[in-house]
Amino acid sequence: HLQLVESGGGLVQPGGSLRLSCAASGDTLDGFAIGWFRQAPGKEREGVSCLSAIGGNTYYADSVKGRFTISRDNVKNMVYLQMNSLKPEDTAVYTCAATYGSGTFCFHVENEFDYWGQGTQVTVSA
Repeated sequence: HLQLVESGGGLVQPGGSLRLSCAASGDTLDGFAIGWFRQAPGKEREGVSCLSAIGGNTYYADSVKGRFTISRDNVKNMVYLQMNSLKPEDTAVYTCAATYGSGTFCFHVENEFDYWGQGTQVTVSA
């Protein structure tokens, strides 16, 4: 049973950077597509980024394209979200998620993912 734990959130000034990490345990990340979601207060959860299990296909929400980069290290069983040029509107709880057996497909919809972390808070403020 795959378990996911995020870290790396915190308070950062506008224009700054953070790297979120998602540590997997209980299973290897091989064969899993990985997604990052975020939820701001009073808003619905949105898919931020996804990385397919095979082929390295990615998805980025329009609001983060060119600023965020998703990556994975299957040896370390880790997933990362590098966030640059952060804006106040990026403030949210960020959660990683995983789904098995999706091949080259990548998703940004919650119900496509089976395993979820607990989330880490990112606050962008001066």
